[in-house]
Amino acid sequence: MRSLVFLVFSLLAASAALAGEIYGTISDAGKPVSAGVKVEVAAAGNTYTGETDKFGAYHVFAKDKGKCTLTVHYKDQKPAAAIFSYEKATRYDWALETEDGKLVLKRK
Repeated sequence: MRSLVFLVFSLLAASAALAGEIYGTISDAGKPVSAGVKVEVAAAGNTYTGETDKFGAYHVFAKDKGKCTLTVHYKDQKPAAAIFSYEKATRYDWALETEDGKLVLKRK
């Protein structure tokens, strides 16, 4: 029984280790966005989601590698930007700015 439990936990840890972590911060007007802002990473037909914490930080684990789209659901808008997912963790810090009345993501 112990062997089975160890095997299950090992497989779960291995699957998480193979996922590429995409993380960073999101700010609006120089201040972190509030907790609970939805962040999506779309890649190869799959969507991976996360949320910001009270510091505007987010973490999303994407199993797919390569070109992705990061979308932030904020103030009834969905600004998006192209990113890349790798096997290793990749940091993307963003500033939300308004252009022509629409929110856009700008890399810090």
